[in-house]
This record gives sequence, structure tokens and C-alpha cells, in this order.
Amino acid sequence: MKDKSSATATSAVTADRTVGLALGALGVLAFSMSLPMTRVAVQELDPWFVAFGRAVGAALLAWAYLRSTGAPRPSRGQWRRLSIVALGVVVGFPLFTSLALTTQTSAHGAVVVAVLPAMTAMFAVLRAGERPPPLFWVASIGGLLAVLAFLIVSGAVSGALSLADLYLLAAVALCGLGYAEGGALARELGGARTICWALLLSLPVTLPVTAAATTVHRPHAGAVAWAAFGYLTAVSMFLGFFAWYAGLARGGIAQVGQIQLAQPVLTLTWSALLVGEAVAPASVAAAFVVLACVVLTQRSRTGTRTAAPSPTGEPGGSGARPVVASAAHPSPDPS
Repeated sequence: MKDKSSATATSAVTADRTVGLALGALGVLAFSMSLPMTRVAVQELDPWFVAFGRAVGAALLAWAYLRSTGAPRPSRGQWRRLSIVALGVVVGFPLFTSLALTTQTSAHGAVVVAVLPAMTAMFAVLRAGERPPPLFWVASIGGLLAVLAFLIVSGAVSGALSLADLYLLAAVALCGLGYAEGGALARELGGARTICWALLLSLPVTLPVTAAATTVHRPHAGAVAWAAFGYLTAVSMFLGFFAWYAGLARGGIAQVGQIQLAQPVLTLTWSALLVGEAVAPASVAAAFVVLACVVLTQRSRTGTRTAAPSPTGEPGGSGARPVVASAAHPSPDPS
């Protein structure tokens, strides 16, 4: 009887992890177009408007979603953690990538995505208490090196460190933090509600900045730039996170986060197709190497995960139950 129960539990965990990986892949696909769309938008629209205006538009969608679903309000501890999510993915990443892509190409910006999986895994250890095994880190570093080599060979990375590169490094650090914190919080709130509440929490900042940006530089652009802005608002800042945070919650932040290793190749592909930026033939070989590393990270079993430390020192934050499951056995996502 115990063997049968154990087999059922293992099967359920495997299915949940598979769903997490599928949702994570869907999120990566959505995010892979963010840099090319940002590059298109900032050519005609003010970068501050692009960064904060999309957050305001997404917040309106979030308000409609939360109202229609009757979502309960987060606890005080969850609000504190949502502020970290907002800092990382609602304000930090959009702002610094918008500033960087006014002078750099989206192909160059793919460097951000190359470093992001490793940064997400690091914050998964610090904020979500996950403990990936050595094989995971070997595969992760291998994938990172493969992506960086591809970017160098393809010509996406060249020259000395510029101000745009510093913007990109700030973006990746803040985004990794926002991904890890949001993935952990999604185990309690659900992926959709996590990003929705973060967007609403950010309104006291995003709305005034958007208003100021429209006053200084009145938004005036063609249909293509507005379409790119619309994608950034509805998909990159809103719908993409529904799948992404749910995937991180179900499949483990560190492991699902490694799917992002495939994102630079996708980004460069979109850059070539949509923006006309040149991409070298080495992309095919790099894609296979990166995908092999992604598969290896998914085959590695993770160690014990403890509760993420909260600002109050309590496991999981105020009102949250301690998380003591294995990282390969994440709590189900409520959404």
C-alpha cells in the first residue's frame, strides 16, 4: 500500500514538474521578443515612457484580472516581498534595458539574457532556499559559456564596456532578483496574482514617471513603434509572467530558470527577422549546445530546499507556511 502511495506521489510530482517546464518555456518564448520590441519602440518613443508606460498599461490589465477573479489581498509580509518583485521586473529591468537599447542593438542586449539564468539560480539559493547539486551548476556554467561564445562569434559582443553595458548588467541583476522572489511568492499567491499585485504596487512610481515623460516628450510614433509598445505592455509585462511565475513555482526556480539559456538564441533570431540585425550561421550549432545544457540541468536532481528568509526573519514571510519540500517537489501553484 505504501509502495503504491509512494509511486502515485512520485508520478504527481513528475507531472507537476513537467507542467512547470512547459509553462517556463512558454514564458521564455514570450520574453524572447522583449528586447527586439524594446529596440523598435525606443527608436521613436522616449525610453522612460516605454519603460514605465508599459507598466501602467499592464497595471490596468492586472486590476481588471484581480477584480474579475475576486483575488484576496496579500498579507503584510507578502506585500514586502511583492515590492522586491516590483523593483526587479516592473521597474528595474524595463528601465535599464530601455536606456541601454537607445544606443545598443537588441542582439547586443542578448548578453543580458545569457547571464540571467545564472543570476536567477543564485537568487533562488539566497531568496528561495533552493540547493541545486554540483551537476546542475556544471551544466549551467556550460550553457552560459556556450551562449557567450555564440554571442562573441556572432558579433553581438564587441568593444570595451560601455554605459549601455552597465545598464544591462544592472538590468540582469534586478531581473534575477525579481524572478527568484516572484517564483517563490507564486507558490503562495499563484503566478498570475503575483505579477498583478506587483504591477498595482508599482503604480505610485510608474504613473507619475509616465506622466512626466509624456509632458517632457509627447508620445508620437508610427504604427510599428506603437505595436511594439503594445506587445511590451500586454505580453512582456503581463501575460508572459502568468506562465513564467507559475512555471518557476511548479518546477523549481533554479531548474526552470535555466530554460532561459535558450532565450539569447531566440532573441537573436527575432532580431534578425523583425529588426533586420545580422546573425551569424553559428547560431544553429550554439542552439544545440545550449539545448543540451538545458536538458542536463533538468535531468539533475536538486537538493533540499528550505524556506526563503523574510525581512522579519520568519520562514517564507509573514503569514506564509514554511517550505520544507525538495526543490524537485515544489508546492503547487494555486493559479
